[in-house]
Amino acid sequence: MSAQVIALQLYTVRDFAEKDLAATLSQVKAMGYDAVELAGTYSLKALDFKKLLDEAGLIAISAHVPIDGFDDNDEGLIADYKALGCKLISIPWLPLEALPGGSGYEKTKASLIKAAEACKEQGIMLAYHNHDFEFKTLPCGNAILDVFLDEVAFVQAQLDTGWITAAGQDPVSYIKKYSGRCPSVHLKDIVKVDGKFEDRPIGQGIQDMAAVIKAAIEAGAFILVAELDEAVGMTSLEAARQSREYLKSIGY
Repeated sequence: MSAQVIALQLYTVRDFAEKDLAATLSQVKAMGYDAVELAGTYSLKALDFKKLLDEAGLIAISAHVPIDGFDDNDEGLIADYKALGCKLISIPWLPLEALPGGSGYEKTKASLIKAAEACKEQGIMLAYHNHDFEFKTLPCGNAILDVFLDEVAFVQAQLDTGWITAAGQDPVSYIKKYSGRCPSVHLKDIVKVDGKFEDRPIGQGIQDMAAVIKAAIEAGAFILVAELDEAVGMTSLEAARQSREYLKSIGY
């Protein structure tokens, strides 16, 4: 039995959630997910969203929040996510100019320091979620992501295994590299079609997901997040269901 929380990134089923959030949350629960990771609140206030989660029997364990979302009202925004039950807030991405080597990097660091301090005061971790472009090499010879995580040591790593593989890196090795610093790992399975990567339900792509999960748990991850950016050949709800069934089949 897994001690980790198995969550679905709600971005996966955004097309259904936008039409009927309550029904979508109920279906996510019926699939066997314990929790969800938020990507916005569909214009609902925190307490109204919390009511829907409670009715579905789900918790919002974490959330993706753009860095500019912190600018105006750090304390209020974080308090809302805390009220929803979030243990972690992750910056979903930053443009290249806001990362090491970019003209806006110093501004980014200042914003992250402020956001991390505000999160810490309310008992929430702040993390950064990678894509593939952060693996570009800087003149120093190191990847942008490595330099970034080294220089903002107060930010946790939410490693997205699909994007790591798409960047030509090994997700297991990368998770081990940041052992003790990745409380959440995105489980994303992919295939390569005509030179481009496409998402697949977990267990139906090229990832050794059992090895990924083992490495994640050993590295201290307590939130495992299933995610597809795009479902191919099926509805997003069906892709989410098949992903959960596979995870159950290997004991999670």
